[in-house]
Amino acid sequence: MDCCCTRKKHREDDEYKDLIHRLNRMEGQIRGIRSMVEDERYCVDILTQVSAVKSALDAFSRVLLNNHIKSCVVEDIQSGREEAVDELCQVIQKLMK
Repeated sequence: MDCCCTRKKHREDDEYKDLIHRLNRMEGQIRGIRSMVEDERYCVDILTQVSAVKSALDAFSRVLLNNHIKSCVVEDIQSGREEAVDELCQVIQKLMK
């Protein structure tokens, strides 16, 4: 099973629903921040919401990375595609910036 980049990965219903739920919640938070700016809300209140979205995005990334390691990386290594480890290291480096 291929995954990442231009490759595709089938996700089980539970994983798919969880990821979409998280994205929908963040999308709503972003719309809320936009409304706060439009309503001329206090900077600290907006920054608090921005921080919440950043935390939610970080949590989304952790869940996706965890799922990726447990499925794609394991499958690639079992198939002899050991370069998956290098790809994983590159992704982790990007996430830690």
